[in-house]
Amino acid sequence: MSKDARLIANHRVHVVPAVLALANPPWQRNVWLDPSAFENLDHVVHTLFDDFCDADEPERFLGVSLRTEEEVTLMRELGVALNAAAAQASNDTDEAYLKSPSWPEVVAVAGRLAQVMVANDLEELAALYEST
Repeated sequence: MSKDARLIANHRVHVVPAVLALANPPWQRNVWLDPSAFENLDHVVHTLFDDFCDADEPERFLGVSLRTEEEVTLMRELGVALNAAAAQASNDTDEAYLKSPSWPEVVAVAGRLAQVMVANDLEELAALYEST
């Protein structure tokens, strides 16, 4: 595996699950609202905005945690939706974000991005398999 392939795999192992969590309202309610669970919205936001991507300016993560221009575009849309939900949340709790009028848009964009990311990863795995 090349150094570039290893880099993108190491980033995507964090980014893809964060996007999948945003696309899954039952997960959000069952995990994020459980104070004993490790994962919460703050963890997801840090993954997508600070640690492994920048949903406000995702272009520089093309080839690092994002595979295609389509993923970049959808990540930017997700950043916009998350920022709108943050602005509308009555306070800085996961529950307030989930009740934000913009939250359904977060879930919808995350669902589209998750579908594209998983399809791209499967395509990459198939190519890797065929090359052996």
